[in-house]
Amino acid sequence: MDFTFTEEQLAAVEAAQAVFATAAPDSVPSPALTPRAVADDFDRTLWNHLTQSDLLSLLLDTEHDGAGLDAIALCLVLRESAKVLARVPLLESSAAAFAVQTYGSEQLKQRTLTAGARGELVLTVAGNGRTGHDPAELAVTAQQNPHDHSWTLDGTQTAVPWAHNADLILVPAHTAEGRTVLAAVPPTHDGVTLAEQYSTSGERLGELHLTAARIPADDIIDSDGAWEWLRNLLTTGTCALALGLGEAVLAMSSEYTSKREQFGFPVATFQAVAVQAADRYIDLRAMEVTLWQAAWRIATASDGALPAAGDIAVAKIWASDGVRRVVQTAQHLHGGFGADTDYPLHRYHAWAKQLELSLGPAAAHEEALGELLATHSLS
Repeated sequence: MDFTFTEEQLAAVEAAQAVFATAAPDSVPSPALTPRAVADDFDRTLWNHLTQSDLLSLLLDTEHDGAGLDAIALCLVLRESAKVLARVPLLESSAAAFAVQTYGSEQLKQRTLTAGARGELVLTVAGNGRTGHDPAELAVTAQQNPHDHSWTLDGTQTAVPWAHNADLILVPAHTAEGRTVLAAVPPTHDGVTLAEQYSTSGERLGELHLTAARIPADDIIDSDGAWEWLRNLLTTGTCALALGLGEAVLAMSSEYTSKREQFGFPVATFQAVAVQAADRYIDLRAMEVTLWQAAWRIATASDGALPAAGDIAVAKIWASDGVRRVVQTAQHLHGGFGADTDYPLHRYHAWAKQLELSLGPAAAHEEALGELLATHSLS
């Protein structure tokens, strides 16, 4: 089997590297600024550069000005974005647009996809912590109105990324019959209010309140498996962000320890330092191989002894634990510099913690994987 990336996927990586090469890592907070002031908005200039490089439409078909690529290509680009802590809704907007293209009505597609590909429309998803490791679909209820077939939504969804900047939010909601639907909700819609929330990394989030919000039928995605599929894509994309961040942090540690001297020698030559760096390199390679396995399962919808949820659980286990170990080791190897707010490592540490929280605890994913192994034959 050929495990190399395609020319189109590599071209997306090359374009992403060119765009993110001009971006400085997520800004270091000034003592005169609160975290809220720093994280008030995403990087609009970088967003425009992504639009000009056609990186916002990787997953969309050509009829919607897209490249027609797959989840692997998106994860490759997300990996590059995390190396500079790019504050843009690339994952959420791409995943939401792909969900609309795959499951949405023609009217919803016409209103959102081409505008989304051009960066004119920002989409996000009200998945709890991006990945839905908690049952986010239980937070909002949806009831269809028999007269005009519109839907009424009630409930509260917390920690919605980019909610204050998005033009459209995909909200998972459960029905009395036990189905989960996705509602395309403008944040300015009647019955919709947003409250301020902030993540561990200072990212501005939104607490979305829905009170008898009436949503037209064309803006509802009522397809079996749509939310599970979208949640899987968000989860795998978050694993890609963790991998890119971890690789950048290990490179920072390598550069620092090769220049920092003790007893007349670079600390990188000390056995204890080399062993710790090697362990973290192994973590990153495990994060990488499990990520590509999960992304490949999503991209190809291939059959296996286990459903795609099994591969995604393994990727989450490694990403959640791995990114934490990488930044903790980096902090240790940097000594006091790691906690200095004038040095960028502390921002990577904050982002890593937020990604870990978004992915959820590895123990929960191990339990889920065990249940899958127990209920599916591996023969």
